Amino acid sequence: MPAFFIIEPLNPGNIMLSQAHIITKQISELVEPVLEGIGFELVDVEYLSKHGKWVLRLFIDKNAGVTIDDCARVSGEIGDLINVKDIIEKEYVLEVSSPGLNRVLKKEKDFIRVIGKKIKIRTAVPIKGRRNFNGYLRDFQKNTLYVEMEDGPVTLPWSEGDKANLLYEFQH
Repeated sequence: MPAFFIIEPLNPGNIMLSQAHIITKQISELVEPVLEGIGFELVDVEYLSKHGKWVLRLFIDKNAGVTIDDCARVSGEIGDLINVKDIIEKEYVLEVSSPGLNRVLKKEKDFIRVIGKKIKIRTAVPIKGRRNFNGYLRDFQKNTLYVEMEDGPVTLPWSEGDKANLLYEFQH
């Protein structure tokens, strides 16, 4: 009986994604201590190709909120540091922004900060037949998210999380 093999072609997009992941990690490690030193928190880093141009996006925050002047200041200081370290070989545009109302939740302290608030979580693999969960974060302990959803409570392992965001609720 003949053997059949399915050979998938190498997808250059996947290579680019892994390079982008490495770059975002290196940028995070480089700029996080600098930002903390000048009173800002690094919330997230994105490095992606948009309309054929590479964009490095830093999301920053501070207790009193982020102003346009804050973004300009951080852009000037961090932009020079990134260029000196020569982490990114391609030409890119640096964008510095606040995390916005639906801020990304990545770190343990992010989840602890939003206990009692509405969040959206997408898991890497299905849990109870689904990957998307919206509800109120009731607790976060031992790397486990306890979420109260409309159809009842759900317990999600943080390690299975692919993406999580705060969902801003407008007051009536």
